[in-house]
Amino acid sequence: MVSPAPQRILVVGPSWVGDMVMAQSLFITLQQRYSGVLIDVVAPQWSGDLLGRMPEINDIIEMPLVQGQFEPGLRYRLGKSLQARHYDQAIIIPRSWKSAIVPAAAKIPQRIGYRGEMRYGLLNDIRPLDKSVLMQTVQRYVSLGLASDASLPPSTIPQPHLTIDSVNQSKLMAQFSLNIDLPVVGFMAGAEYGPAKCWPIEYYGELANRLIADGNQVWLFGSPKDQPSCAAIAEIAPAVVDLSGKTKLVDVVDLIALCKRVVCNDSGLMHIAAATGRHVIAIYGSSTPAYTPPLTSLTDVCYADVECSPCFERECPRKPPEKHLQCLHNITVDSIYEHCRRSVKC
Repeated sequence: MVSPAPQRILVVGPSWVGDMVMAQSLFITLQQRYSGVLIDVVAPQWSGDLLGRMPEINDIIEMPLVQGQFEPGLRYRLGKSLQARHYDQAIIIPRSWKSAIVPAAAKIPQRIGYRGEMRYGLLNDIRPLDKSVLMQTVQRYVSLGLASDASLPPSTIPQPHLTIDSVNQSKLMAQFSLNIDLPVVGFMAGAEYGPAKCWPIEYYGELANRLIADGNQVWLFGSPKDQPSCAAIAEIAPAVVDLSGKTKLVDVVDLIALCKRVVCNDSGLMHIAAATGRHVIAIYGSSTPAYTPPLTSLTDVCYADVECSPCFERECPRKPPEKHLQCLHNITVDSIYEHCRRSVKC
C-alpha cells in the first residue's frame, strides 16, 4: 500500500522577533498533529536565520517587503509562484488583509486565520478570536494549528527551542576575545516596541557593577538601535562586555546560550533567551506577562502591576514620564540582584 503524501502547510509568519519565536510553538503543534508534515514559512528577510534554527521548518520563503509595505501585486505574484507546491492548507498568523493575499493567490484549498480586516474570500476557515479565552499571544498562534472545533484554550503549549551552533559559538568567542571562565550574565536592555518597556539604564548599570564585583561577567546584547543605551550602561559599569550592534541576530542566539542567566525587558531577545534554555529574569513595564510571558519554566517574572498598568503604550502617557514610569522604577535593583543570586555564582 502506498503511504499518503505528508501534509504540506504554508504559514504566513509574524513580523516581530519575539512573535516569530513564539510561532515555533505552532510549528511544533503542527508536527505533533500531522505525521511527516512539511512546513514552509513566508517571512521577512531578517527572520531567515532565526527560522533556520527551528528544526520543524522545511523551507523559508522570503517576503521581499518591510513591515507596513502593501504592494498587493508583488504579494499576488509571490503566491502564484507557489501554486506548484500544492499546499494542503495555509495558516495566516497576522490579522491584516494583505497577509492573506499570498495563500489565496497560491490557491491553497484551506486558508485559516482569525477574523480581522475584511478577508472574506481570501480566507475560507475564518475563526473568531475571543481574547478573554485566548489571553496569551502564543495561545492564539497554537490554536490556529488545531481543528476548528478544538477546545480552547489549548491544553498544552509546546515551548520554543532554538538549536545552537557550537562552531559559530567558538568563532564568535575568538572574534570578540570572550571566555566563560567566570559565569556570564546577559543583559538585554532594549525593546524594539519602545521606552515604556525599558528598565532604567542606571539600574542596569548599578546591577552590572554589583554582579561583576561578585565574580561574574556581564555581556550586553542588542541591535544597532540599542547601542546608545548599552554605551550608557558601559559608562556606569566599564567592565561590561558590550556586544550591541556587533552581531547578527543568529549570533546573539549562540552567545546568549553561553550565559548562565539573562536580565531583560519584555522584548524579542527575551523570547530568544527563553528558547535557548537560559534562566530569564524578565522585567515588564507597559506590557504584562499575562499576554507575552517567557515560554520557559526557567524564569523569574518581575512585574510591578501599578494602577495604570498594563497600558501597552510605547511611551509613558503620563507627563512628564520621568516622574512616572512607576511600572519600571518600582522594580528595584535589589530585587533583580536577589533573583540573580539564586542561580549565578555571586
